[in-house]
Amino acid sequence: MKKLLAGIIMLAAPLTAAHAETLKIGVDLTYPPYNYFDDANQPAGFDVELMKLIGKKTGSDVSFHDTRFENLILGVSSDQFNVIASTLYVTAARAKQIDYIPYMKTGVSIAVSAAGGQSFVKPEELCGKRVGSIKGAAWIPELEKLNASVCSADPIDSREFPTSPEATQAVMSGGVDAQLENSAVLADAAKKLNGRLKVTSTDQLYPVIVGFGVKKGNTEVASFLRNTLAKLDGDADYEALFAKYGVAKSTEAEFKAAVGQ
Repeated sequence: MKKLLAGIIMLAAPLTAAHAETLKIGVDLTYPPYNYFDDANQPAGFDVELMKLIGKKTGSDVSFHDTRFENLILGVSSDQFNVIASTLYVTAARAKQIDYIPYMKTGVSIAVSAAGGQSFVKPEELCGKRVGSIKGAAWIPELEKLNASVCSADPIDSREFPTSPEATQAVMSGGVDAQLENSAVLADAAKKLNGRLKVTSTDQLYPVIVGFGVKKGNTEVASFLRNTLAKLDGDADYEALFAKYGVAKSTEAEFKAAVGQ
């Protein structure tokens, strides 16, 4: 079943001084290249590989629970799983609901249907346009800020979809004029659609920090993840994974800025 996949991984060579955990991972597997089902209907992508690597290095059991993005915080808060590993952007508002363990930084791009003939480089060029996003996306408040300022006379019609592929489908069908989404996700979609989806922004917009999420007060799992990431820094397999997906590691200063500290 897609809703509940148990990918249990036991390790032969645990990371020194890291105790094992049972890691039940909440992840939205509709978000390639970070999280998706491969051709064998198994969890795949950057976050999945990272959690498997953590499992391998520490001797931890790891299972993946496919959950739509908008329900991830609710799921971890109600103990349906104990870790969110689903390209969850760090925001001050979310930091009031969950505890974060930052591990990556990325950004957002704009994409359109190549057949539509439109091209948007900056978010302020979206005034008066229909813009699709995954439901609960961290950049939606940024669109609201534009509607309160430069787009006040001709506001952005911001529309949210349950999954990123559904937002892409809306762009391709003409249901929306543009899609805002993580840069790597849009690049992957454009490749799969053979150029029929076109990324038109030239800079990475709204640079963001990405973190694991755990239930407020779950210091055991939070400390385990934080300590494990610190011990993995410089590990050949760990560094190769970041290079494979072309993403960068975040810094403590960047995380503090993201949560308003």
